[in-house]
Parts: sequence; C-alpha cells; structure tokens
Amino acid sequence: MAIDTVHLEELPYRPDSCGLFSRVRDLPGALLLDSGYPHTHAGRFDIITGDPVENLSFSCSDSTTYEDVEAWFRELAKVHSSYCGGLAAAGEELPFCGGLAGYLDYGLGRPLQRLAADPQAGAVVNLYNWALIQDHVLQRCTFAALPSLSDHRRSELLQQLREPLGARSSGEAAPFHLTEPFSSNMNRDDYQRAFRRIQHYIRAGDCYQVNLAQRFSARFEGDPWSAYCRLRSLAGAHFAGFMNCGPERKFLCLSPERFLKLAARHVETRPIKGTRPRHQDPAADQLAADELRLSLKDRAENLMIVDLLRNDIGRNCVPGSIQVDRLFELESFATVHHLVSTISGELLPDRDAGRLLQDSYPGGSITGAPKRRAMEIIEELEPDPRRAYCGSMFYIGVDGRMDSNITIRSLLCEADQVHCWGGGGIVADSDWELEYQETWDKVGRFIEALEATRSSITA
Repeated sequence: MAIDTVHLEELPYRPDSCGLFSRVRDLPGALLLDSGYPHTHAGRFDIITGDPVENLSFSCSDSTTYEDVEAWFRELAKVHSSYCGGLAAAGEELPFCGGLAGYLDYGLGRPLQRLAADPQAGAVVNLYNWALIQDHVLQRCTFAALPSLSDHRRSELLQQLREPLGARSSGEAAPFHLTEPFSSNMNRDDYQRAFRRIQHYIRAGDCYQVNLAQRFSARFEGDPWSAYCRLRSLAGAHFAGFMNCGPERKFLCLSPERFLKLAARHVETRPIKGTRPRHQDPAADQLAADELRLSLKDRAENLMIVDLLRNDIGRNCVPGSIQVDRLFELESFATVHHLVSTISGELLPDRDAGRLLQDSYPGGSITGAPKRRAMEIIEELEPDPRRAYCGSMFYIGVDGRMDSNITIRSLLCEADQVHCWGGGGIVADSDWELEYQETWDKVGRFIEALEATRSSITA
C-alpha cells in the first residue's frame, strides 16, 4: 500500500495527558505511552492511540521454538513495510504518527534464548493508523492520521478527544479498589532459600548475577485506569504506559527504564542496576544517594549488565561503534534512587528496529549474566511465570524509529486479579535481607497506595 502524506491537526495542549487518554481509553487496543510529565520534568512526549487497523499479537505454546518467534518478528516487519513503506515521518518532532505498538511478555524471550517456551507468554502488538502526540517541550498537542484513516473516522476521534472532561460520566466504571490485601508468592524463608541457591550457582562459576523477583497478587473490583492515575501521581516515570488489552486484561506500567531506542540509525540502551529507597528527610535521602553512588557492589553489578548489553546490541551494530556514553549515573525517582548507564551504537545498514529488538530480548538488566543461564535459574526458582513483568512496551513508527522500555514497576490486571512484581539483581557479595527489602522498596508504595483503596471503600 503506497502512502504519501500524514494528516496533522493541532489540538489544545494540556500538561497532563491523562484527561485526553480517558476520553479514548475504552477503544480496542487503547494505548498511552506516558513520559510522566508533569510529575517527572525530564519527559518530553506522550503518545495516545487506539482502535488498531490490525491485531498482530502472538501466543506461545509448549512447543513454540526460536524459529516460530523469529517468523513472527519477520511478519511484523513485513506488515510494517507494506503498510508504512513510502511514508516518511511528519517531521522529527513527532516520534509516532502510526505504526506498530504494544508489549512483549518476558517469557517471549525464552524461545529466543533457545529455552523451553512458557505457554502463558506472548505479545500484544497492534498496527495503528493514528496517534495523538503531546510534546511537553514545545507545549504542543498534535493529532496525526495516516491516509488509511477515513475522514469520517478522523472526525469522530477528534470530536471524542475534544469532549469536556465530564462528558463520559454516564456508564463510567466504578473506581478501582482491592477486595483483599496483597499476598506474595514468596515468603521470607522462600526468598532466602532461592537466594542461597543463586549464591551456590555463583560460587560454582555457573553465573555472575541473577535477577530474583517475587510476585504480589490481590483481587480487585472497578476500573484499572483509576489505579493507574493514582499510582502515576505517586510515582510518575519517564517510560510509563497503560494498555487496554481487552475486556479482561489491562496493563499498567510505571517504568523508569529505557530498553532500546533507535532514531536515525543511532541505537541507545540505558540499563538500571543499583537501588536505594528515597527518604522524606533531605539529609537521610542525600545519604542514601551518596551511598549508592559510591557503592562498589552496585557499580560492579551495573558494570556486568553494561558488558552484557554491549554484546547484545553489538549483534546488530556497526563494529567499533559501540560506546559507553555514561557510566554509573545517579538518577532519583519518586520512590527510589538508581544507578543508570548509557550505551550506544550505530545500526548496521541491513538491520531494522524489529531485528534489534528480537536479538536483544529480553533485556539483560532483568535477567542477569550470562543471560541464558540466568534465565534458566529464574525459571527454576521463581514460583510463577513473569508474564508482562520484565518484558517491554514499545513502538516502531512509520519511519522505523523505535523506543521501548523494560516493564518493571508494572501491574497486570486480569479478570478480577491484579499482579505486581518486585525484583533485584543478586551477585556474590549480596546480602539476602537487603535484597529482600529492595524488592519491597521498589513496589511497596504502589502496594500501600492500592491497599488504601480497601479502606476507602469500606469506610
């Protein structure tokens, strides 16, 4: 299909994109890719879309192989090329005017690493022909539509996006609330046993680092979008998102971590390793930040993942172009301090965003090193599949540019259950009690905020 132009139309800019997304969030495949602004002032773009042209999702089975997942990635590339070929981006300031977007489960990476498939894993990916882009630097809101979007449908969407905020009050879903407290799939003794097993593997030279996570689950009622808005106000993040995956599944992500970015053949990845909790007292908070910045253990943990990711992106980058732009940079978020490093390279001429994503997946910062062996140990020791946790939300725009995250700080709402995960990397000199506490530090405020909804309903 030959496409020549993108229709652009300006809408009133709003600092907070949640009100705009609320107008279209019930559309099939409704997706918000959220920079967290104004809660995080480093974010620039928010992207809203929905009502896809085509669903390209993938589901694993017990027999799914590397070749099966590779063929699916090739199909994504084929659909993207046939639908978006011949269409240039509508200016550098608009990252996504349409194209592929969605999320990959962590378990989709098992066959890619030649491991046995997880039958609960898959991907929710759609092809979209419109997007609303909020640019918080230029303070501009732009509606972009590909030529396949009819004039009638474009008018309907614009009218919906311009509705007053209270226009959806009739038929509005009940606010999100838990009907029971969260419970973990690992108690302290379970975690300690798993930790000791990892230490055994490290001492045996089997691996250098393994990411170990526990899952918190509870039953809920009401609208998961209201839960996202609640958590966003508490801990907005640069690489957050919300996706309507169907009547019984919603995905909420408040991730601070970029996985892969591709723009004009330039590849960037920004792994996080090293965490300390934030404190209300400024002196205590500064002490925690300084401690993390100077921690030899956390720096070593970060460096292992930097080396892993250099190798991962190097499979698709020009030899000699890989460089570490920033190492052990302290970044502070609403609930935690992190150490973040930045690695970059130049994509080979015969490679594209999908191939880069496929060959680097899943992200090394949430597996450990070496990746394949760490994933085997995770499978052995974690009681339940990770599902969407530690996967990736992403988009690939009409011009082939891509951005993606690591789906940490995420919640999956399915039927009447909500799941939330917290994890961390374990190395030779880790302390199990500190590591156990770190899993809580990362998601504890999320859990407390959602558990407070129980008392608000019963009061």
